[in-house]
Amino acid sequence: MQPEMKRLYRSTTDRRIAGVCGGIAEYFAIDPSLVRLLWIIFCLTGGSGVMAYLVAWLIIPERVD
Repeated sequence: MQPEMKRLYRSTTDRRIAGVCGGIAEYFAIDPSLVRLLWIIFCLTGGSGVMAYLVAWLIIPERVD
């Protein structure tokens, strides 16, 4: 018996824009508000956070239950 492999998905229930931060929060079992706050700080300290969010939106699949 193999343990279930943990996968990163975009959240379908906890989303504000595309579910990226909600999915990351589910994966690491932390509060989504913390992930969103860190993402905003990342965006404000160089601007590359916006591009990273768009890339994450494209490459992280949406959860299909």
